[in-house]
Amino acid sequence: MIGAVRAWLTSVVAVSLLLAVAQTVIPEGNIRRISGFTGGLILLAALLQPVLRTDLSRLRLDLDAYDRAIAERRAELDRAGEAELASVIASRTEAYILDKAALLGLPLTVQVGTETGPDGIPLPWSAEVTGPRSAELAAYMERELGIPQERQVWHEDES
Repeated sequence: MIGAVRAWLTSVVAVSLLLAVAQTVIPEGNIRRISGFTGGLILLAALLQPVLRTDLSRLRLDLDAYDRAIAERRAELDRAGEAELASVIASRTEAYILDKAALLGLPLTVQVGTETGPDGIPLPWSAEVTGPRSAELAAYMERELGIPQERQVWHEDES
């Protein structure tokens, strides 16, 4: 790499020196202006030589790999967002159940499980309740929260 830069700089310096000598030798007039213009073009070609010799067929942009990486990252973020949304829905559903249980005077704990619905949004799916069984609370969970009684598990305290 350094050798290529050295060769390029040497060619630019050599062309510049030759043009300077040519400009001093050529007499004033139209020929000098034409030679100055031509010399400028030659110097420009020497300056652009590395760019002109670049083999662009060897340059490959692997955009498919970037697209795959972006798609993977987007899917990962979607999964994380869905998990967070499921957690929020579960905790709020648990809070609704606990509020209703408090109104009924039932001391209990509850854990709600979620499943992704057909539209991709997590829905309350099951409830595991520890405390005295209440038909009214079970009906409330089925009617208001969409958790049918067959997906409600009750653990009654025996103490």
